Amino acid sequence: MMNEDNKKTFKMKFYLLAVQLNIIILFFALSFIAFFIGPGQYRIPLTIIFILIAMMLTLNFRKKYLETKAWLDEHAEKGKDT
Repeated sequence: MMNEDNKKTFKMKFYLLAVQLNIIILFFALSFIAFFIGPGQYRIPLTIIFILIAMMLTLNFRKKYLETKAWLDEHAEKGKDT
């Protein structure tokens, strides 16, 4: 089992990842909305901007997710040994 400090740290990491994932989904949805009902001359640029932002956030999310997973594996194993 993890101690209380590690549980709090994990909850915060998980919360931040969940919020970032929701923001990524929002930007992908905004890109579709911009493409289909955006103003004529700004339709394509807005779509591209929203997709680029979502892709950058996705790469950042993946990096943070892998770091959090490694942290959790490390701390979960320590808890099993004691």
